[in-house]
Amino acid sequence: MRKLQMVDLKSQYEKIKDEVNASIQEVLDTTTYINGPLVHQFQADLEKYLGVKHVIPCANGTDALQIAMMGLGLKPGDEVITADFTFAATVEVIALLQLTPVLVDVEMDTMNISIEAIKKAITPKTKAIVPVHLFGRAANMDAIMELATAHNLFVIEDNAQAIGANYTSENGTKTKLGAIGHVASTSFFPSKNLGCYGDGGAIFTNDDALAHTLRGIVNHGMYVRYHHDVVGVNSRLDSIQAGVLKAKLPHLDQYATARREAARKYNEALAVNPNIVVPAFDVAGDDHVFHQYVLRITNGKRDALMEHLQLKEIPCAIYYPIPLHSQKAYVDTRYNEADFPVTNQLVQEVIALPMHTELDDEQIKYITDAVLAFV
Repeated sequence: MRKLQMVDLKSQYEKIKDEVNASIQEVLDTTTYINGPLVHQFQADLEKYLGVKHVIPCANGTDALQIAMMGLGLKPGDEVITADFTFAATVEVIALLQLTPVLVDVEMDTMNISIEAIKKAITPKTKAIVPVHLFGRAANMDAIMELATAHNLFVIEDNAQAIGANYTSENGTKTKLGAIGHVASTSFFPSKNLGCYGDGGAIFTNDDALAHTLRGIVNHGMYVRYHHDVVGVNSRLDSIQAGVLKAKLPHLDQYATARREAARKYNEALAVNPNIVVPAFDVAGDDHVFHQYVLRITNGKRDALMEHLQLKEIPCAIYYPIPLHSQKAYVDTRYNEADFPVTNQLVQEVIALPMHTELDDEQIKYITDAVLAFV
């Protein structure tokens, strides 16, 4: 059996190495390291794939989220609602911009932001909602956009974990995640479903005026060299990373299919155990691209299971072990533990198993046999 890894980037690379190497060599040959042709080609390819008017590449996913908020003109003290159960990057950019983060609970079945919790959190100071499409699953965008319209709020999709996933609206319309809100951000960190070989990110929007502002912000606020029209930052996707992403983008749907198939096999093996809650998803659907495969262990054995798997050289991880409202940097007297029952339960129960495009049946059986033998 091949060595188990949380993400097997080497095996993935071996299958597309000629395409990737050719893109990298093109950059080396032309020495167009910054804002070269491959950056613009990848941008155009991703716009077409997502069905979105504007893709603005940048240096990483955290920058993408921060720049999106800067472009919307949010002011210090404005409240931004987001999920308590997610990675800290989502909330840290809110704090960095001196906005007021408002953390709310999530739904048990999807682990995505709770619509009822959003409703309770809206105040006259609320200016934006940041839904995180956690672990590759779509948040309830119909309800979120309805709330945003009713309260005149911006919606900033944090799509760092769900690029390529579709969202089917109640009216039957199918849209790529990241193309629904007013603006969206994503990360191309190597382990992401569409990952480069370093850091990278992008912002998406269908708003022409906002896209113009964002393009200035990522480049020191310049549209014409040495003319600084807006306050900006230095956040650009370099050409080598764009070349890697351009080579990988045509394979993204195939990667999502492979991840869903691995998740289906995991579910079939593990759902028989009453102490394991597997992620629910429509096997025939495409609204979950499984950036992570996350179980809930309900009998109190989660931490012991993690030790058991590590002894068997099975990688695993806890996403996420501490709620954001309990993190030292974000503790606030506004928060009441009673407002976070789901998040507080999830951090005690969740565990992620290996999930990537190269998982084979032998590996999945070894992993699931080890889980079942212990739980």
